[in-house]
Amino acid sequence: MGLLPSGPRCKLCLAPFGKPGRQIIRTLGIKQSPFNRRLCTMCLRHLHKIPGGAEIETTVVFADVRGSTALAEQAAPGEFGQLLARFYGTAARVIDRFDGIVDKFVGDEAVALFIPGFAGPDHAQRAIAAARELLLETGHTEGTPWIPVGIGIHMGSAFVGTVGEGDALDFTAVGDTVNTAARLQAEAAAGEILVSDAAANAAHLDTSSLERRTFELRGREQSVEAWVEAVRPVAVAL
Repeated sequence: MGLLPSGPRCKLCLAPFGKPGRQIIRTLGIKQSPFNRRLCTMCLRHLHKIPGGAEIETTVVFADVRGSTALAEQAAPGEFGQLLARFYGTAARVIDRFDGIVDKFVGDEAVALFIPGFAGPDHAQRAIAAARELLLETGHTEGTPWIPVGIGIHMGSAFVGTVGEGDALDFTAVGDTVNTAARLQAEAAAGEILVSDAAANAAHLDTSSLERRTFELRGREQSVEAWVEAVRPVAVAL
């Protein structure tokens, strides 16, 4: 696959997603996965056929639409669906740009994994950069986001691989690291990125101008220290 032009490529088998190589792989029934854009559909099928994985250091990003119930109440169902579709597409492009993998889209939430094998040793830095870019592309830096987003980021050991049985299989990450990132995201207001101490230290984040908070997260015995990067929206443009 590596001999076929051109990039970007599948991180596992090097199948080309760019022209002219993608025309060739499509004749074999292979294409870029619409969800895990760093992988091809053939590799995902293989991962599902042979379940398994490993415990590796991973940076996890949860990005959630704030106030989605109120947004859905104000908009027609089709209009709200288009808004979420735009958010999904924006999040997927940003995550892909920084070598992350879209784990899943759930309701009004995007979950991304920044794995060393894909994002490199600076995966925590890339995760934070992607979060900033997502706030930029959703309009938070302009003061009037077209959709309000809060983000939580945590880094630590997680089981990454194919999880499940039978037809219920999914390539994902599980463990306390994932749960902590999800709980941090739940505490983030619109325009906020909550970066755990672990992720901030790994990314060598300059925290001199950031607010530090201690969170008692639901379901966890130990509190979590996190840094807050905030871009406050003024209003939401539907």
